[in-house]
Amino acid sequence: MALHIVIMAAGKGTRMKSDRPKVLHRLAGRSLLLHVLDSTRPLPARRTLVIVGHGADQVEKAIHVPGVAFVQQVPQLGTGHAIQQVVPHLDEDGTTLILNGDVPLIRTETAQALADACGGTRLALLTVTLPDATGYGRIVRDAAGGVAAIVEHKDATPAQREIREVYTGMMAAPTAWLKQAVMALDNRNAQQEYYLTDIVRMAVAQGLPVVASAARSEAEVRGVNSPAELAQLERLHQAAQAQALMEAGVRLADPARLDVRGSLQCGRDVEIDVNCIFEGDVQLGDGVRIGAHCVVRDARIDAGAVIHPFTHIEQAHVGPGSLIGPYARLRPGAELGAEVHIGNFVEVKNSTLADGAKANHLAYLGDATVGARVNFGAGSITANYDGANKHRTVIGNDVHVGSNCVLVAPVTLGDGATIGGGSTIAKDAPAGQLSVARAKQVALTGWTRPVKAPKG
Repeated sequence: MALHIVIMAAGKGTRMKSDRPKVLHRLAGRSLLLHVLDSTRPLPARRTLVIVGHGADQVEKAIHVPGVAFVQQVPQLGTGHAIQQVVPHLDEDGTTLILNGDVPLIRTETAQALADACGGTRLALLTVTLPDATGYGRIVRDAAGGVAAIVEHKDATPAQREIREVYTGMMAAPTAWLKQAVMALDNRNAQQEYYLTDIVRMAVAQGLPVVASAARSEAEVRGVNSPAELAQLERLHQAAQAQALMEAGVRLADPARLDVRGSLQCGRDVEIDVNCIFEGDVQLGDGVRIGAHCVVRDARIDAGAVIHPFTHIEQAHVGPGSLIGPYARLRPGAELGAEVHIGNFVEVKNSTLADGAKANHLAYLGDATVGARVNFGAGSITANYDGANKHRTVIGNDVHVGSNCVLVAPVTLGDGATIGGGSTIAKDAPAGQLSVARAKQVALTGWTRPVKAPKG
């Protein structure tokens, strides 16, 4: 059975009070529209069409998903008018699944069930049962249990307002029938718009079966119309992710203070403190502990590593048993071996540190290859940039770099070398020897410290 997927994403989102198209606002680090496209990607669709209108250029530039085509709706004259724009792009057979680009948490299983409920022969409406359905269109059923109508809240009788099953704005329809039905819509209403929901009345009148497919939860069918609603949905989504992590054995200090903005994979006995943010693809090995207020993006942290509070890690790999932070920063290209120590106010960029290397405080390692068991002193840096190009520093095994040293790249420190504190090293340092490069200390006799002139 052929499946066409249509995602409506043309709305302006006036209540967002933003120049950004509504569907490009982010939830869990990704745009609302990308969430929907992620949910539909596993479905066997012949064609996926996104209807754009307000900010169409921005949307098309921001969304790069293979196999997705854009159709413009200009001007925007209602949901029925939106579907009219895709009619020329739809084949005559199969099912068309219609979703909303501002409903980001729709599950793949729910979308598939909605398409299956249609089966190319029925009009299927996605519904949800709410404890309070005020303001929603009610699903009115006939004596046989089929859907007879959608009645808006303002038009509902007292008895109909007791109904808790409501229409979510998403549906699936036989493609050939849908094409005819939407082209027959009119705009004789107060808003002078073409409403997609009017095809329900057409289906009932023509004897086309209308069925309901129920969503599992309210959260997956909630749309976003304002910053407040976006924030509410963010917390619902994060709460669900926290619950899933805890069910898998992860210890969260406070599930309400966790943000996962991508994929977080955890081994056994992982502990995560409060206010941590995980972005992109993050992997935490067995026994990893993440301290409070850390930001980890696109990183792998191996078993037994401890990340102390206020540490930032991006596109980096932390080896097993390593200790990082607090207040450390691992930038892209940082590759740390086993039991490496990176302490407070240490920054590492595009550098490899072999097993047991230590930079415990106030240091910078950029574009460096650091051997095993190196001790990199407080206040020491690799001067890797000459104003035009980056250069590499190579530090052998068992090197000791004293405090407040500058290693001017390109430079190599041989195995077992010692660099005296306060040195500026611009030439290779021999293995096993002490290298010192600093101004001679001088004591001046007869010198008098300046004093302030008396006032007045």
